[in-house]
Amino acid sequence: MTSTASSTDTRQGQASHEQRPSWQQRLRRFGYSAAPGGDVRDQLVPPYVAPSPRMWQFLGVPGPLAGRITRWSAWGGPLLVTLLAGVLRFWHLGSPKAVIFDETYYAKDAWALIHRGFEVSWDKNANKSVLDLADKVPIPTDAAYVVHPPVGKYVIGLGELMFGFNPFGWRFMTALLGTLSVLMLCRIGRRIFRSTFLGCVAGALMAVDGLAFVMARTSLLDGVLMFFVLGAFGCLIIDRDRARAKLAAALPVDADGRARPDAHIAETLHLGLRPYRWLAGLLLGLAIGTKWNGLYFLAAFGLMTVLWDIGARRVAGAGRPYKAVARHDLGLAFLATVPVAIITYLVSWTGWILSPTNGKGGYYRDWATANGRTSDWSWLFPDWWLSLWHYENQVYDFHVGLSSPHTYQSNPWSWIVDGRPVSFFYESPLPGQDGCPSDAGGKCAREVLAIGTPVLWWAAAVAVLYVLWRWLLRRDWRAGAIACGVAAGYLPWFLYQERTIFFFYAIVFLPFLCLAVAMLLGAIIGPPRSGDTRRVIGATAAGVLVLLIAWNFIYFWPIHTGQSIPIDEWRSRMWLDTWV
Repeated sequence: MTSTASSTDTRQGQASHEQRPSWQQRLRRFGYSAAPGGDVRDQLVPPYVAPSPRMWQFLGVPGPLAGRITRWSAWGGPLLVTLLAGVLRFWHLGSPKAVIFDETYYAKDAWALIHRGFEVSWDKNANKSVLDLADKVPIPTDAAYVVHPPVGKYVIGLGELMFGFNPFGWRFMTALLGTLSVLMLCRIGRRIFRSTFLGCVAGALMAVDGLAFVMARTSLLDGVLMFFVLGAFGCLIIDRDRARAKLAAALPVDADGRARPDAHIAETLHLGLRPYRWLAGLLLGLAIGTKWNGLYFLAAFGLMTVLWDIGARRVAGAGRPYKAVARHDLGLAFLATVPVAIITYLVSWTGWILSPTNGKGGYYRDWATANGRTSDWSWLFPDWWLSLWHYENQVYDFHVGLSSPHTYQSNPWSWIVDGRPVSFFYESPLPGQDGCPSDAGGKCAREVLAIGTPVLWWAAAVAVLYVLWRWLLRRDWRAGAIACGVAAGYLPWFLYQERTIFFFYAIVFLPFLCLAVAMLLGAIIGPPRSGDTRRVIGATAAGVLVLLIAWNFIYFWPIHTGQSIPIDEWRSRMWLDTWV
């Protein structure tokens, strides 16, 4: 019987540590402290790993001060990492002062949404007018056919409302959400690994990833989608801990004060309404309302949280955990996610729904009024529902049939190894212009390239294999959760390999890659009970890898930020032919 607890392998009847074969000893989980057969509370809700007293002694830090630092680091560490991420993302956010890549759609759609309630059709030369006139640019009235729901554009529009219709304004919210995503990842990693250090490592990795950096500084929808998906994942992690803590608190305690499994309690205890699961449903609805691929996360995360409940009740002593979950948890789990997500999605269309139906409202808003009531059952539905349903069908046909060739399209097989990045902006300034050195000897290159930090992504390719190995061989719930996030964001694109798709879609599962690398680094460092030599060697190796990733990000900084550099320096950064 396999436990999903995060602190130890709690399989019933498991051999003692000394009796395990050597290959099992090498598979010991990093950072776990609860022993098999110990207090079930520690198996349901494992304690956080505290820094070794030997480290504090080596640093000369007194015990009381060490305790305060440890407590404050739970938030202090993630906030410091977030501060670094924020400074990087907001530095010269308005540069380049241009409408780059798909900002030509979403920046203008956002401006129209917050003023009209629906997207409008802009003139082909509107970008120049926007840069010249900003807030004073006239907003067209004719509705436009768009293929993505409105939530992400509303988010971008908030920044435009606060700071104006200019590059800083339409990039502000993506930069803010990109920064907050780093904070969330630090805290999620801390909760998963029970280690503040590994949580901060995961967040720091995303802080210095080139793709995350560029996407946070560009008003595209995918970074917004990633924020909502990561937020939903974090809510489910918190819900998991709270549900297991409630189970642990209800278990009987023996004469030694240790909680013991109890089949009756494990199979009958009601775990309450679980508000964080409802919040996850809301965030998943916002994710779907940003881009439709949020649906895959709704399905994957819904299954994942139910499996967590099964594991929790099993550890607590349930003889029939599947039946117990079906009776007490499954219905509420469904209600908290699927209906909440659907309702949230529909509410996001309020601006379009309330627009006029006389042909002057949103695209297809008058479809039902004009010719949509042809079915015998159509009288059951309001006209906005019929019109929206028709609109969604048209959008679906567009998405599955999109095959127009694009210079920077890529196959998802190449994403995991950074095979084909996307150039969002490119100029060739002359010497002495736009930052090009006067002694450059020729034209410079000025580019914003959406490329992941190569060393990080190549390490992530290995880390994903490690995570799958951990999940399949040890049923490590942490590895399963990380694999679930990667799979939901990555695997669906293999169904559309003939479709026009781009590498930057991978931003949605990047946080899970960072968690995978952090987990791998934890294994390299070694368990806390390892010897000093093992830990020193492991920490050195892990530190070298992290420093290489940070150096790699710094090296590519000019082509992430659109700085003018001599063409030879630009060529030196094009490590692969497919990057050009």
